[in-house]
Amino acid sequence: MNWRSPKLWISVFSLGAVSLFAVVDMERKSPGPVSTVHGRLEELDGGSSCSACHGGWFSTMTDSCLECHAPIAAQLESKKGLHGLLEPAQAESCGTCHSEHHGTSFALVNDQAFRRAVSVNEAEFDHRSIGFAMDGRHVELGCVECHVHADDSILVKGTPRFLGLQQDCASCHEDVHEGRMRVSCASCHGQTSWDALHSEGHDAFLPLVGGHGAADCRQCHAQGDLHSLENMTHEEVCPTPRDCVACHASPHSEPFVAGNAALAGMPTGASCVSCHRSEHTSFREEGLTLDATHHAPSGFPLTAPHDAAACAKCHDPAGASFRSRHPGRSPDACSACHADAHEGQFARGAFAGQECTACHSRQHFSPHEFTVTKHDATSMPLTGKHVDTECNACHERATPQSPRAFQGTPAECAACHADAHDAFFQDELVDVDPLPDQGECAVCHVTTTFREIPKPGFDHPRFTDFALLGAHAQEQCTACHVPTPAPDETGRTFGRVAQHFGEFRGCVTCHEDVHAGLFDRPDMPATVENRTDCARCHDESSFRALPHGFEHGRWTGFQLVGAHVAASCSACHEPVRATKPGGRTWSPAMGSACSDCHVDPHAGQFAVEGATDCARCHTDALDDYLSFNHDRDSRFPLREQHEAVACASCHRTTTAPDGNDVVHYKPLGTECVDCHGVQEDVLMKRKRRRGG
Repeated sequence: MNWRSPKLWISVFSLGAVSLFAVVDMERKSPGPVSTVHGRLEELDGGSSCSACHGGWFSTMTDSCLECHAPIAAQLESKKGLHGLLEPAQAESCGTCHSEHHGTSFALVNDQAFRRAVSVNEAEFDHRSIGFAMDGRHVELGCVECHVHADDSILVKGTPRFLGLQQDCASCHEDVHEGRMRVSCASCHGQTSWDALHSEGHDAFLPLVGGHGAADCRQCHAQGDLHSLENMTHEEVCPTPRDCVACHASPHSEPFVAGNAALAGMPTGASCVSCHRSEHTSFREEGLTLDATHHAPSGFPLTAPHDAAACAKCHDPAGASFRSRHPGRSPDACSACHADAHEGQFARGAFAGQECTACHSRQHFSPHEFTVTKHDATSMPLTGKHVDTECNACHERATPQSPRAFQGTPAECAACHADAHDAFFQDELVDVDPLPDQGECAVCHVTTTFREIPKPGFDHPRFTDFALLGAHAQEQCTACHVPTPAPDETGRTFGRVAQHFGEFRGCVTCHEDVHAGLFDRPDMPATVENRTDCARCHDESSFRALPHGFEHGRWTGFQLVGAHVAASCSACHEPVRATKPGGRTWSPAMGSACSDCHVDPHAGQFAVEGATDCARCHTDALDDYLSFNHDRDSRFPLREQHEAVACASCHRTTTAPDGNDVVHYKPLGTECVDCHGVQEDVLMKRKRRRGG
C-alpha cells in the first residue's frame, strides 16, 4: 500500500465526513417523545441529549440509567430486592421492562414491566420473592396502602414508587411493648391478628406441636427468667439453648441415654427426641416405637429370638410407674420372664444362683450349650466314653410330662452298667475304699473302656486270691480268660476261667497232671511246708524248676544212693519233645528194678522166676562186688585151695544164646569131676570143643 497516494487520502477524508454527518443526524432525529417523568428533567429535555440516557463514547445506556437510579444500582450490586433477583442479562437491559419514546402519557412502570420481570402483573406480584411473605390482613391491602406513590402517574424527583419501605413491623405498626422485646414482631405475631400468637423459627429448637403445641409461652419463657420472651433476640433466639432434661426428668438409665445420644449424634440432654417426637402429646404415646438399635444401649440387645417378641411381652403396659413397666433387666436374667423348665433342680448344687445362660444360649434353649467342661463342676466329670454318650441316656424323664432329671442323677457305675462279674468281687470289695461318687467299679476301671485297667493294674492276688507269679505273670490275660466269640448281655467278651477250665481245682484246673495222679495217692503227703498241689514241688516259673528240691525216695519209693546220686535225671528219665504246651519233657522212668534200666551182664543166670534181683549181690556202688558171699550165696563154699583160685578159673567167658559174651556162673557142677575129671575125659572134652 502506497501511503503517499492522493487517492488513498481522499478516500479516508470522505469516509470520516460521511460518518460525522450520520452521527449528527442521529442526535437530531429522536424515535419519539420521552415519557413525562424523563421529559420534565432539564438534562433530558430536547432532542440533542440522547447520550444522557443512551450513553456516550465510553458508557452504555444501563450505566446512564443506574447513574440516576442509585437505589436500583444498590439492589443489583447486593443481589437483593426485585432488581437484584433478575438474571444478569435482564438486569443489564433496563429498556426491556422500561421502554421509552412512547409519548408523555406512557407509564414506565406498568403491568407489562412486571410481566417481563416476574411474569405476573402488578396486582399479582408475590412479595415473598423480595423476602416479605404477605398473608393474612396484608393480602387484603391495596398496593397504595403501603406504597403511597404506587399509582402516581408523575413522580417528583427523588420520590420512590415502591422502594424505601422497611419490612420491620414497627415501621408501620405501633410497638405496644415499648421496646421491651428484643425479637421482631413476626417472631410471635402473625399477619392475621395480633392476638394469634405463634413462634417464628421456634421449630429450629422445638416444634410447637403435640404436647408442646398447647403450652403457653410463659410456661417456658416466664418474665424475669433467663429464657424470658424479653431476652430473646434476632441474632440469638435462645441465649442458652435448653435441652429436654432442662424441663423433663429422664427416667432412663444413664447408659441408655448416652447410647442413644451417640446413635443420634446429639448431646445426651437433647437426645430424647430420637424416640419421643415433638408431635407426641405424651411420653407414653401409642405411636412411640423403639427399634433394636435403640434398645441395645439399655443393656438388653434385641437379638434373636427377642427381636420377634412384642414389647408388651416384657413391658407390661398396665404398669402404673415407669419402673414397673421398664424394670431394666439384664439380657441374662432369663428367669425374669421364662418359667424354670427344670423345676428348681439347679437352685442348689454347683450351678445355684446362676441364670439359664450358664447352660443355654441367649438365642435358644435348644440345643443347649452345656459343655463337657461345665459338666466337670458336677459330681461326675465326663471323661472317656461318657463324653460321647447322649445326655438323654443318663438324664431321663419320669413321665412324658416331667422335666428331665438332672439333680440327683446317680454317678455310680452300677447305676447304669450291669455287673459283668456276676458279683464275683462282692466279698473282696468289702474292705475297698470306693471313689466318692463313682463307686467300687472305678477302683479298677476307667471311663475309656472296661478293658483298660489303669496302672498299677488289676490287683490279681487281692481280688482273686491267685497271685500271678513267674510264668503266670508273663502270660497274657487271655490265656486263662479266653475271649468269647460274641459279647454277653453286659458287653463282656473277656472269658471267665470257669467257662473255659471249669470249677477251680488247683493247678489241674488249667494244667494237665503229667504225673497221672501218681503224687496224689493217699500215701503221698498232701501238704509240704504249707504248700499244696503242684506247689509241693514246683513254683510258677517253670515245671522244670524244683526250687524246693525233690525227695526221690519220698515221692517215688526209690532212694537215690551210691552211683544213682551222681547220675543225671535224664539218665533214667529220657528227655522227650512236648506234644502240647505245658506237656511233659521227661519220660517216666522204666521202673525201679535194676534190670529196668541196666542190662543184665549175666544173661539171666541169676533170674528167679524171670526176675533178677541185683541187690542180692550188688550194692548201689556198682563197682563193689563184695556183697556176694560165695559160701553163703552159692552151692559151692570156697575152702582150702579153692579160695586162692582166681574166679575166672572156674567162671570162664562163654557166648550166650543172644550172641554176647558173658561170664558163665551157672549152672556149674559142684562135683570134683565137673572140673577135674580124668585125663581122658579132659582130652575128649577139648576134642569135642574143637569140633573134632
